[in-house]
Amino acid sequence: MAQNNNEEQQKFRSLEEMSYEEARDELIEVVKILELGQMSLDESLNYWERGEELAAYCEDYLDGAATRIETALAKRNRAQAEDAGQDRANGAE
Repeated sequence: MAQNNNEEQQKFRSLEEMSYEEARDELIEVVKILELGQMSLDESLNYWERGEELAAYCEDYLDGAATRIETALAKRNRAQAEDAGQDRANGAE
């Protein structure tokens, strides 16, 4: 069983080599394969574990993207607030 598990894991591509889209697409395929239910328990567990890895990778990627967006919006809002403050200061002169 341990050898089969290692062989199954070796069939999967390393997450570090994958883009978000590739990981998402593989996750979709893993779910489809699992839904068929035509594998042994060991194979199903290997695919389930892979699905969990892919889901975590995708979630982390999306969390990072959300953080980047929030940072960019906060930077823009600070710049707009500074510009508005300068406009008020210049208008008061």
